[in-house]
Amino acid sequence: MSGYDVNGSVVEHDEEGYLTDIGQWTKDVAGIIAKAENIDMTDEHWEVVNFLRDYYDEYQIAPAVRILVKEMTKKYGKEKGDQKALYALFPYGPAKQACKIAGLPKPTGCV
Repeated sequence: MSGYDVNGSVVEHDEEGYLTDIGQWTKDVAGIIAKAENIDMTDEHWEVVNFLRDYYDEYQIAPAVRILVKEMTKKYGKEKGDQKALYALFPYGPAKQACKIAGLPKPTGCV
């Protein structure tokens, strides 16, 4: 098993880079994962990451992209819930890549 080096500690992840223990997630961990994913985190990125973490806390599941788009639209409006806008932020999949940065499990339905 591999790990991210975070301030001198190792945070383990699986072969795809998802944390093996979501309880080890911090904003520092997210920053390191984002860097590994070639994402420069902006307020818009953090908004999606925080939304995903709140969603996971409530439902105990990481949403697939279709549900992410629907729920983001419901909460923030069509502009922020737009699938193209989310893909612009997370080019390898707004659910899959954003969940990885958020320290959540890989969403169901993501290959």
